[in-house]
Order: sequence, then structure tokens, then C-alpha cells
Amino acid sequence: MFISAFLFAASALAFDFSQPIATEDLVFEESKLPFTDPSMRMPDGDGSISITGELKRWHKVTLTLDGPFVHELDKDPNAFTDYNMMVNFKHESGMPSYEVPGYFAADGNASESSADAGTKWRAHVSPDKAGKWTYTVSLKKGKNAAQEFSGDEMDKYSGISGEFTIGVTDKTGRDFRSGGRLEYVGKHFLQYQGSKNYFLKAGADAPETLLAYKDFDATITMKEKGPLKTYEKHIGDWKEGYPSWKNGKGKGLIGAVAYLSGKGANSLSFLPYNAGGDGDNVWPFIKRNEKFHYDCSKLDQWGIVFDFAQEKGMYLHFKLQENELDDNIRGKDKPGIVEESLDGGDLGPERKLYCREMVARFGYLLALNWNIGEENTQSTQQRQDMISFLSDIQPYNHNIVIHTFPSQQDKVYNALLGEKSLLTGVSLQNDWDEVFEKTLHWRNASAESGRPWVVANDEQGSASQGVPPDPGYNGFDPASIDYDIHDIRKQSLYANLMAGGAGVEYYFGYKLPENDLLCEDFRSRDKSWDFCKIALDFFNENIPFHEMKNADVLIGNTTGDKGKHCLAKEGEIYLVYLAYENTSTLDLRGTKGSYKVKWFNPRTGGEFQTTGIKKVKGGKAIDLGQPPVDDKEDWLVLISK
Repeated sequence: MFISAFLFAASALAFDFSQPIATEDLVFEESKLPFTDPSMRMPDGDGSISITGELKRWHKVTLTLDGPFVHELDKDPNAFTDYNMMVNFKHESGMPSYEVPGYFAADGNASESSADAGTKWRAHVSPDKAGKWTYTVSLKKGKNAAQEFSGDEMDKYSGISGEFTIGVTDKTGRDFRSGGRLEYVGKHFLQYQGSKNYFLKAGADAPETLLAYKDFDATITMKEKGPLKTYEKHIGDWKEGYPSWKNGKGKGLIGAVAYLSGKGANSLSFLPYNAGGDGDNVWPFIKRNEKFHYDCSKLDQWGIVFDFAQEKGMYLHFKLQENELDDNIRGKDKPGIVEESLDGGDLGPERKLYCREMVARFGYLLALNWNIGEENTQSTQQRQDMISFLSDIQPYNHNIVIHTFPSQQDKVYNALLGEKSLLTGVSLQNDWDEVFEKTLHWRNASAESGRPWVVANDEQGSASQGVPPDPGYNGFDPASIDYDIHDIRKQSLYANLMAGGAGVEYYFGYKLPENDLLCEDFRSRDKSWDFCKIALDFFNENIPFHEMKNADVLIGNTTGDKGKHCLAKEGEIYLVYLAYENTSTLDLRGTKGSYKVKWFNPRTGGEFQTTGIKKVKGGKAIDLGQPPVDDKEDWLVLISK
């Protein structure tokens, strides 16, 4: 494409985006930024359509329209606000039919060319049925047409239709394209729409500045305490055949994702926008506060990482905003408007465009949740408006969650239960030893409201410490804090699962090595990832967790004590977790038949073990006996019919 040549050449202007700059130096000077001259115009596209991607079920299929020429800096009309591209994708049977928002994609190769202008407009779909699919394109133009889904049809580009044929998936294993999209189905767990299995997660909540990566275009930092990352220690985890961009960029972050996947972790969390926050080094715009102009090449490079993560079985946690920028009322100590806030917290043109761009560019991904805010402080109405807007514009039933301060949970979450909003889950922040109590509370409260939530624990306090590194990592002394990785396993990981939660993401605090802002080496928690893998494998292979609920009363725990927990599908299967105790009774009164008793080591994994008690009969309270090894550590006991 001839346009790419001059765009790429012009984008090579000398500016080092890896160095921190002071706010007062961030002046809008095109000579400093990698932009081509917006006055240089090219002919509009001819309206042709291309369909690319692996044309298979659950795979990313991309429709590209050769449409009107625009530039990222255009203001009237604005390339992002004043064009409304929508594509209807419909299966030949009539169902499903998806209305998918499109977006401006520069020259169609921006991740490599760094192009900021062009004629390419795109929409992505991940088809969930094999067979023939049709598409019909609509492109409208008008003031704020993108945010309001309005505008006048551009006759040259609207009404264009065609078809393509989707085959069966050929992917297996962890690749989400083997099991299908994860969707909210009105239960406490997301369900794969292909395999119909249910999903539990365990992965990394840190660093929240994951995308503050020097290999992404136009990525800078505003704070000394939030330097850009290289993920140098994970470059060796990159393998031939893995993606990169621009002559080998991206290997560190791609390698980090590959490492986590290889350890068995299956979730990754990040902020796409943290201007004004703790890191102040991630935003999707061409400039920190230029909220109506998005950076096509940077976002395409993000997409490369996200696509690879999904292939590697990594669920993506989009935390759409940070506490410091979610509204414009900061209290007596910080009065006035926060410039970084989107519409002061309201659902205005900035926030609508941001949500639309995220959904249009990344909503096709099979496994994700939209978190409307970390430690969210918006008003109830603002939250409800944002949740409803996200629900309306996304083509699929992706999980929509919220995260707030521990002390604010009752105030924030109660106002969103049941029919009060379209929220489908919560991302809990609690001290590491309160996970069981809070998970069980919000699971039960949401169930009673008639809209069960997917309840995850994604931030383990204290804020300063979180989940510690492995003992000895870079000299870390576990005795320096009053708990260890084994307590985290017992009272965070298994506490959530035994309360009927959907899993955890590990937060690294801000004081310990490789913390929430600075982490570049995920091996700092290598042993904790092992524990996570053991737990996920055990539950996925042995436990119908989606049919079970907490039943601590059956083991005599009526106070939520940390010592032991029970998960049950009564009359069929029981799982007893002995966290700090070495035995328990189990009340099987009211049941009949015999049950097998097997023990499992959550620290080492491996095969089931047995003791002298291999079978028990229902109709009475039974004694589980002692663990196979008297090691004074935690054990799982499976009692199944």
C-alpha cells in the first residue's frame, strides 16, 4: 500500500518515548510527536471489503473496509467521534446475529508502520457457529456519531454486504478457541459457549501498569515511580513462532505472558488508562489528555499481546479506569475538576467513546471482563449508566464487574444488586485473611437478589504487602511480614474457591520486591503459581463446582472459622478443605448409600491418596480420620458417591 511508505517515514521523527518527562514539558508540538502532517490528504477508499483471519469457529475474523481517508489528528470531522461504523454479522440460520461496532484502523498495518492516517476501517467478530455468515456494513457520519450511534449514512460505504464460510475449530488445550467464548449465563461462573464447561481463574492482578511497556508506540511515563517496563527477564521465554512487531519488539511482554501460561496461571489484569493514577503511564490516546484522538498503532500492538494471551489461555481483566481519575470531585483536599477524568465520572462523550473504542477493538476476545473501575468512587447513577452502556454496545455477554475499597463494598455493591443494574460480577479487594467471609457474603447476597454474581478476589491486602514473593527471591525474608505464601494459599486462593467464588488474581502490594507498579519478573511468585495450577487442575478435573455451594455447617463450622471449609452438592459429592486442622466430621444424615473417601495434597498435587477410611455410609455423621501424612499442613478430602 503506497500510503504506508510516507506514513512510516514520517513517523520516524526523533523522540524518545521511553524517558520520563515532566508535565510542564508535555506540550502539543507535532514536531515532537510521531505524526504525519494532517494537511497531507489522500483519496478516499473505493469501498472494497476484505475478510481476513482463520475462518474457523471462535477465531478472530476481521472485516476491513476501504473507506474515507482520515487522520488521527482530524478535528472536523474527527476520525473517532464523527464516524459511526457498524457491521451486522449473521449466521445463515438467523441466529446468532451480532451488531459489531467498527473503528478507524489507519493504513491497516499500524502495528508495523506506526501509521496515523489511512482509509482502513475495521470490525472484528469471533463466530460461534460453523457455516455461512453474512455481513452488512453501515458507515454513518455526523457530530458525535460514534458516541450516539447516529449520523447520516455515507452512501458509498453503507449497505455493502457479502458472505464468508466458517469451519470447525482445530485448536485444543488451553487455547480459548478450543472451548469457545466465556459468557455470563446467570450463574456464579462463566461458561464456555463451546464446551459448556465452567471457568475458574487464578492469575496476576499485578502489575496494574502491565501496558506501560517501552516497546509500545508513543508510551511515556509522567512519574519517576512509574518507569516504563522492558520485561527483560522474560525475553528468554519468547520462542520462535511467537508474535512480535517492528523488527523484534514485544518479546519481553510476550515472553512474560508465555511464562505465566506455562506455569498454569490463566488470568491477567491491567489498566488501559491510568493518567493521573499511581503509574500515570498508560493511555490509549495520541496524547495523555487528548481524549477524542486514539493511537491506532499503539492499540494494534496491544491487540497483538491480547491475541497471544488468549491463545495461551489467559483471561483478560480490563480495569477500565483507576480511582484517581474516575470522577471530578476529589474532596476538600483536592477540590475542582480532575483533568484526567472522563466527563467527571458521567456517561458523557469522552466516556462513551472510550468504552466504544475498547469494545470495538477488543470485544471479539473470547475471555475477558470489563471492570468499570478499580477502587471505584463514582456515584451509583454514574455506575449504572456506564454498566448499561457497556452492556448495550458489546455484542456478547462478557462479564461486567466493579471493584471498590473494602470499606465501601456495602454502600457500592448493595445499590447494584439484582435488577438495580446489569452488573454480572464483582472484583473483591479485601485483606488476605477476609477472603472467605467476603466471597461468601456477596455470592449469597447476589443469589438472593435474583441475579447471581461471578465473585472473584482480585486484590489481597494489605495494600503495602499483598501476595509476597517466594522466600529468598532477591533476598526476600518471609519473616519480614506476618504471613507467608502458604497463608495466601489457604486464606485467599482456597478460601475463595471453598466459598463458591470464581477464583483469584494475585496483587503484589507496593512495598515488596516486584510490586504492583514495578513488577517485571513474574518468577518472583513462581511457587504461588504452582499452587494456583494445582488448585485449578484439581477443581476442573474432579469437582462439579458450578453445582456446589459452601456447606461449612456440615463440618461443624458455623462461624466461618479459617480452620476448615466444606463445598457440597449434598447427597452426591463433598469437598472438605482442612486448612489449619487435621481432621473433621462430616454430617451425612439424610443421605443414603456409600461414599468413597480420598485425600489430595494441595501443595504438591499428584495422585489421590487414601487412609484407613476408604469408604463411609450415609445416614449419620462420619469421621474423616487423619491425613495420609502427619505434616501439620493443609489437605483436601473428597467424599463422593
